[in-house]
Amino acid sequence: MERVAEDGTKTLPVVDVSGLSSSNVEDRRSVGRSLREACLDKGFFYCAGHGIPAGLIDAVFEETKRFFDVPMEAKERVDKAKSFCNRGYEPLGGQTLQAGAKPDRKEGFYIGLELPEDDPRVAARRFNHGPNQWPQDLPGFRPTMRAYHSAMLDLADRLMRGLALSLDLDEDHFAGFGRDPLAILRLLHYPPQAPKAATDELGAGAHTDFGGLTLLLQDEVGGLQVFDNKGQDWIAATPIPGTFVINLGDMIARWTNDRYRSTLHRVVNASGRERYSVPFFFTGNPDYEVSCIPTCLAAGERPKYPPIKVEDHLQAMYRKTYAAA
Repeated sequence: MERVAEDGTKTLPVVDVSGLSSSNVEDRRSVGRSLREACLDKGFFYCAGHGIPAGLIDAVFEETKRFFDVPMEAKERVDKAKSFCNRGYEPLGGQTLQAGAKPDRKEGFYIGLELPEDDPRVAARRFNHGPNQWPQDLPGFRPTMRAYHSAMLDLADRLMRGLALSLDLDEDHFAGFGRDPLAILRLLHYPPQAPKAATDELGAGAHTDFGGLTLLLQDEVGGLQVFDNKGQDWIAATPIPGTFVINLGDMIARWTNDRYRSTLHRVVNASGRERYSVPFFFTGNPDYEVSCIPTCLAAGERPKYPPIKVEDHLQAMYRKTYAAA
C-alpha cells in the first residue's frame, strides 16, 4: 500500500516499536505485523517509541559536530589509515558507494565495540575487531559515543526480535546472529553540495547496506532519499523528530530470499547547510552463516543465494566500495 503525505508526496511508514518491550506477547506480535508490512514494501521505516533518551541523542549530535569542527591536523591524528580494524577518521571522498560516480562528498568517523589488544579476536586480527581511536581534547566524546553504542545494541536486539515475529518465527530465531556482533557506529558530516552539482556528485552514492539492520539518526537538514521500485523514483526520507530511520541490509534480503527488501538509497545534500547523520550498522556475528529461511520460500521456489558467513560478505563489500575511492 503506497503511503502518501498530506501534501501528496510519497513517504515511508512510521512504526511504533514500544510494544516490543511489553511483557504481553500480543503487543509484541502487533509490532511484528507492522514491521512485516514495512519490510515487504520498501524495507525502510521510521522507528518511533524506541525509548532512547533525547538527552543522549542531543549529546551525540553535539559531540559529532565538535569533532568535525576540529582542525584537520587533529583529525589526521586519528585517521582510519592508522588503524588495523577500520576505526577512526575517514577523509572527505574516502569512499565511493555508487559505481561510476565521483567519490562521496562526506567525511566520517568509525567507532566499534572497544576490544583490548589481548582479546583473542584482536590478537588474531579478525576483521573489524580491535581498539577504537579517540580524538584528544574532546572529553565528552568517548563516554557519549560508548553510551550511545550500547543503547543502539539494545535497540537492534529488540528490532531483530520483532523481525523474527514478523516472519512468524520464534522471537529468539536471530539470537545467534546477534551474539557478539559486529556493530559499527559511524559519524558523518556532509558539506553543502554546489547548487548545480553534477548528477554523479552525491553526498553518498546509491547503495544498499551490507549487514543486518541500519539504525539512522539524522539531523533536521534532510537529504536521505530512498528508491521506490514501483514508481522508479526517489522518496525523500524527511526527518521526523524523535524517530530513527531503520532499513534492512543485504543479510536480511539473503535470509528471506528477497521477500524482505534491502533497498537502494542515497544522500543528496542540496540544503546549502552542513548535514550530520549517525548510522549504526548492526552486522551480526562474523562467524554466523546466513542461509535462506525455508519458510520464506514459495512452493517450488529455490534459494537465490548460497549460504555465506557474515565476515566473508562484509569483507567483500568493503573491498568493493573502497577500491574505487
